[in-house]
Amino acid sequence: MNTFLIIINIAIMLLFIGILIGMQRKYVSFSKRVFAGLGLGILLGAFLQIVYSVDSEVVSATTDWYNIVGRGYVRLLMMIVIPLVMVSIIQSIINLEKSSELGKMSAWIIGILVSTAMIAAVVGVTSSTIFDLNADQIEMGQEEEERGLALEERLGSLDGMSTPQKILEFIPSNIFLDMTGGRATSVIAVVIFSILVGIAVLGVRRKQPEQAEKFVDIVNTFYTVIMRIVTIILRLAPFGILGLMANTVAQTNIAGIIELGKFVGASYVALIAMFIIHMIILAVFGLNPLTYIRKVVPVLGFAFTSRSSAGTIPLTIQVQKESLGVHSGTANMAASFGATIGQNGCAGIYPAMLAVMIAPTQGIDPLSPGFLLPLILIIGISSFGVAGVGGGATFAALIVLSSMNLPVALAGLLITVEPLIDMGRTALNVNDSILSGTLTSKIMKKLNIKKYDDKEAVNKDIAL
Repeated sequence: MNTFLIIINIAIMLLFIGILIGMQRKYVSFSKRVFAGLGLGILLGAFLQIVYSVDSEVVSATTDWYNIVGRGYVRLLMMIVIPLVMVSIIQSIINLEKSSELGKMSAWIIGILVSTAMIAAVVGVTSSTIFDLNADQIEMGQEEEERGLALEERLGSLDGMSTPQKILEFIPSNIFLDMTGGRATSVIAVVIFSILVGIAVLGVRRKQPEQAEKFVDIVNTFYTVIMRIVTIILRLAPFGILGLMANTVAQTNIAGIIELGKFVGASYVALIAMFIIHMIILAVFGLNPLTYIRKVVPVLGFAFTSRSSAGTIPLTIQVQKESLGVHSGTANMAASFGATIGQNGCAGIYPAMLAVMIAPTQGIDPLSPGFLLPLILIIGISSFGVAGVGGGATFAALIVLSSMNLPVALAGLLITVEPLIDMGRTALNVNDSILSGTLTSKIMKKLNIKKYDDKEAVNKDIAL
């Protein structure tokens, strides 16, 4: 291995970081710095791809160093997710004017997330049909065979779980375990615990107001400190995106993309179509889609590069409250639920496309009502509890395919293009979280329309 080449590659990364720091000192807007980081990351990754081969030791060692910037930033975001979700939801509930609002808020958020996931399933089926995708068209190599066998083994742990058992996984039995993020449903478990704490405080307020006020003061203090930590971390977003994008481009298997280009194209057509549907829904509710896009693009850019819905939670909350005028409680709840429920890309489009591709190999007409209706319903139900990190789509696909009695090995065939598609899926997942919060706030008449329409209200806190 050539240590000198690795040092040169690291020096280039440091140079690009210096450029971003210079932009920050010149008070260039946060959005522009995010896109600058994205562009510089693509250039840096392309440089590594062209000068060295994807599987070279130099690229492997270089990307390890780049991960300190990219994955290090994601880790900082993941670090703050659980305390942010917990304190934010408790604070939101104790500040509710009526406790009955909590049930309505939760119902609307979950309803929108699951409904859009089912619509996304229809979009996935449509895209697969238009592109005439079929599992038989994809050739299986040794690596793909091994991945397929591994997935079939993993399926053994899921087959025995009924739908009620999967729902039961949401309920925490050890909140301290879930605070470590030890389970795929940990975020939802923390949300449930936080809701119970908030409701308990409302009860204490009626009987022992002095005790309740002491607790409220503590919560408000913690909330202020945690939000300050969030602001500090979010300022590092352009650097994190630089590192993440450089590694993604450098490690992307171009040959694999060309071979599976038809599937990649069909996936992105479906993702873009679903995003357009999101914008149409906004317009139906009387909200300007162009204003919305302008404000959420930096957050979607980070989701795209990080491939982590859970890691994007702090940004998702921030953009809703500070840029779109969403009610604080609604923003916190939507971001938390959206990270593990109704993910349009991972739990909606992806499993539907795989099911339609596999069905003909089993002698099933994928467009028959007897296949489509159960598929859409299963996707809606199974969209609960999909982990908001890389690999969540594979988990969702395993559940859906096994429920439809279809072989799961196809997911192993797509190993070479999985990261590339997962980037778009994650961006769509995060957009659905923001959409659910915005629409719920509008429905409950708590949306600050003036802030939503204000073109200057774009990530002000982050840009400071």
